[in-house]
Amino acid sequence: MRNLLSRASSFVKNYRKMVMMVASTIVLVASLGILIYETTKKDVVLVINGEEQSVRTHADTVEELLSSRDIKVDNYDEIHPETSETIEQGMKVAYTKAKQVTVKVDDQSNQYYTTAQTIGEFLKEKKITFNSHDQLSVEKSDEVKEGLEIKVDKAFQITLNDGGEKKKVWTTADTVEEFLKQEEIKLDDNDKLKQKKDQLIAKSDSIDITRVEVVEDVVKENVEYGTTTRSDDSMTKGQRKVIQEGQEGLVTKRYEVTLENGEEVDRELIDKQVEKESQDQIVAMGTKPAGPTPTVSRGDNGEVVEEYMMTATVYTEKCNGCSGITSTGIDLRNAPNKKVVAVDPNVIPLGSKVWVEGYGYAVAGDTGGAIKGSRIDLFKHSSKYNGGYGHRKVKVKVYK
Repeated sequence: MRNLLSRASSFVKNYRKMVMMVASTIVLVASLGILIYETTKKDVVLVINGEEQSVRTHADTVEELLSSRDIKVDNYDEIHPETSETIEQGMKVAYTKAKQVTVKVDDQSNQYYTTAQTIGEFLKEKKITFNSHDQLSVEKSDEVKEGLEIKVDKAFQITLNDGGEKKKVWTTADTVEEFLKQEEIKLDDNDKLKQKKDQLIAKSDSIDITRVEVVEDVVKENVEYGTTTRSDDSMTKGQRKVIQEGQEGLVTKRYEVTLENGEEVDRELIDKQVEKESQDQIVAMGTKPAGPTPTVSRGDNGEVVEEYMMTATVYTEKCNGCSGITSTGIDLRNAPNKKVVAVDPNVIPLGSKVWVEGYGYAVAGDTGGAIKGSRIDLFKHSSKYNGGYGHRKVKVKVYK
């Protein structure tokens, strides 16, 4: 019995040893398998959407590598190298998932897929260009995100007439008021805007602003003096004498002046102050009859005759300043025998028949600047005048 127990105990110990040996062998084989499996993997640098990580893989191709990472490649995604490329030790695989971007220009929308990092890169990639005056809802330096919507307001030109100065202006404004705000154009209370502020702007429209300015103008004006006449019988009729000099007055006027685009359109007198009163000029006017005092008689035929004593001189058709035609239209140039005298019409009426001592009968048909009062000028044709007459006192008869 004791031997039997001893044998059984020995068997159990041997069995345990055998089991331990088998288990150790299995562990060793498994470890060797694992070691061999791991040592046969390739080291790859995987860059996913810009984030870099190190990967050990048994994948044979780039496609298998990405699939092992649960990465599904779409048509617009960017992969480098291509999915069919064989994985090599130390290879760098870059994958960037494309993002959907919507570009809305005015009322028209277009969808794009891109792997660009910034808005500027995206626009360049898709060859989307805009006018420098167009307004984008984003900055070109902004990051591209999935589902991004870029709104673009296309700029157009309108004519701005601001105070008479016209120029072309690019704008994306919808209304006149929005345009004024964009351009930082301010209107004063008196300024006039041709269009209504809520009016929609069309590409062919213009915006017209009249700049209105109300200013004050102070003007000093001279006030003309008047003239008062007084009769004076001590002076010959036609004579005048200033017995009091006139003096101009002075008045200050204040005007409210309205200017539109710098041009005066209205002027209103708002105040008037008399600085100095004007003083009238006083003139004495002679009332005594002019010229010599006639002696009245009757001629042989009964006509009335006035007789004067006058100072006579002689002139010709060629005298200095003479035209050869009298003031009454008589042509003296070809009239060597014509008897004409120049008189003061206030004394001897033009057209009168006269008789002059030493000259004979003549017609009063001319006047002269120096022939005034008791002066008379006798015409002699230049062909018959040799000078030397001078001044003579003569009797003159005037037939009425």
